Amino acid sequence: MRVAIVGFREPGFASALRERGAELTRPPAVDLDLVFLLVRQRAELDRLAELRPLIRPNGAIWVLRTKGPAATVRDVDVIDAGPRHRLVDNKIASFSDTLAAMRLVIPVALRGR
Repeated sequence: MRVAIVGFREPGFASALRERGAELTRPPAVDLDLVFLLVRQRAELDRLAELRPLIRPNGAIWVLRTKGPAATVRDVDVIDAGPRHRLVDNKIASFSDTLAAMRLVIPVALRGR
């Protein structure tokens, strides 16, 4: 599994991925299975445009954002960004005590194009 972490460094997370057999790489590597992208401002969601072509048709981009009242990026911001970049949200999760995560994938109808 090929994975990229974009916008943050979390040694413990990277180590956990490697322990599970992931090959960590940096964009602009292609054929990525997963990308983890930390966004602190809504404008950073535009990075999806450069990351989408790097994932495999059945790959995913996990968008991480701050939780709670200090959040500058809301879940609806991520949901709205998906279609602009030909992606759709299909999962939300708690990444940590301070970060939420939303998974964006290429819609099935667009895979293989």
